[in-house]
Amino acid sequence: MARAFSPKVVTANALLEGDVIYLTADGMWVRDMSAAALFTDEEAANAALASVKGDNQLVGPYLFDAKAGENGPEAVHFREDFRRTGPSNYFHGKQADPQA
Repeated sequence: MARAFSPKVVTANALLEGDVIYLTADGMWVRDMSAAALFTDEEAANAALASVKGDNQLVGPYLFDAKAGENGPEAVHFREDFRRTGPSNYFHGKQADPQA
């Protein structure tokens, strides 16, 4: 039996900065997960992922499980939440920002 589709977000890393980025509904890349598009349709999620596969400004695009939250999509798995906050060795970059 096929597994039921769960909502997804498209993510990747920006090639030059290495930051985690998320695809918005209008096809733009943002660094704030709350602005990302939450795909509730499997075909639309796969089409969005396919549309960015050739973009040479990003690295490793993929879909991850997410859920609708109060302020936009939220990661279901801790891995994606960990990626969102950045390296854990010391506070720098987006970790130094209290909004992150």
